[in-house]
Amino acid sequence: MKATIWHNPSCGTSRKTLAILQETPGVDVTVIEYLKQPYERAKLIQIIRDSGLSVQDAIRTRGTDAEEKGLPGMDDAAILDAMVANPAYVTRPFVETDKGVRYCRPQDLVREIL
Repeated sequence: MKATIWHNPSCGTSRKTLAILQETPGVDVTVIEYLKQPYERAKLIQIIRDSGLSVQDAIRTRGTDAEEKGLPGMDDAAILDAMVANPAYVTRPFVETDKGVRYCRPQDLVREIL
């Protein structure tokens, strides 16, 4: 099974999610460090939608200036523009397999798509 994780190595939950993926037999993991390789808009829209989150729910406010910039009050298109321009505004981690997409907080949610 192939799995893609949008990963931030400085995030404990992201590291724990990646460890679950790496320790699961038969899982071929692709790691995208999204702060170094930002999201493409269409992919970001797709993973947010497929994870069951709203664009508003996918905003990362902790450790960012998203609230100061007014992201929570913006419409979806403006939020997505900001997320593409500054991927730190995207919550994490997201994992995609052929069984679906999960926002893996807590990390054990990844098991639902393995």
